Amino acid sequence: MQTVALNNGVKMPILGFGVFQVPPQETEQAVTGALTAGYRLLDTAAAYGNEEAVGRAVKNSGIPREELFITTKLWIQDAPAEENAKRAFDASLRKLGLDYVDLYLMHQPYGDVYGQWRAMESLNHEGLAKAIGVSNFYPDRLLDLVLNNEITPAVNQIEVHPFFQRAADQELMREHGIQIQSWGGFAEGKNNLFTNPLLSEIGQAHGKSVAQVVLRWLTQRGVAAIPKSVRPERMAENIDVFDFELSDAQMASIATLDTGASLFFDHREPEQVNWLAKRRVD
Repeated sequence: MQTVALNNGVKMPILGFGVFQVPPQETEQAVTGALTAGYRLLDTAAAYGNEEAVGRAVKNSGIPREELFITTKLWIQDAPAEENAKRAFDASLRKLGLDYVDLYLMHQPYGDVYGQWRAMESLNHEGLAKAIGVSNFYPDRLLDLVLNNEITPAVNQIEVHPFFQRAADQELMREHGIQIQSWGGFAEGKNNLFTNPLLSEIGQAHGKSVAQVVLRWLTQRGVAAIPKSVRPERMAENIDVFDFELSDAQMASIATLDTGASLFFDHREPEQVNWLAKRRVD
């Protein structure tokens, strides 16, 4: 598996397995299938409600802990955020059945971001989170966090797919040593992604599926990705993207699909801020 070096030297697989929207009762089997297919990066979150199932699959896999890269995420915390963030981390660690996580992300750019980040910095210093980062941070919020704190986020996990490519965001992250990671790499099939004529034509040229073309496009851009599937054949297909390369012309043609706008929601929209900021995770 190809890896990327984070800004603190930790190596992260460029391609992993995400469990967003996988029901808890299906997660253990899905993660077991992903590990069997060869995935070693697993991405979950407190807000997903399936950390315990991920932990069971990891425990039963027999794979040495040091061969796995496990990410989970901190949900928005009430004041005192620093204290509550550490309590939330302890709960995630207990549910996962682990002694540490490889990457701990602040899930949303809301609440007492600075208090939450100070707690995460402490966890990093203690070795409980080998790397820390953020998710869903737009450039202004990301840069503000970078300029006013000790540790620069190692990762920013954001919506990235052929219809919302985030090239300028990636460039800013590159300037500050932050690894971009895509969620929603397949746009959840919106805009008829899986039957898109351009992506289909490129796939046919390489004997690959549209999903494989998208993942290859992401990895060639240096964008880490965490595709999700509960079907073993799709898991195997999604990880089989390192035996071909898109040409410069093909990469440029995919760039023309960018609309410059989210297909889901903008974290700067007042209604979205209000909904997310009020949600709490036990």
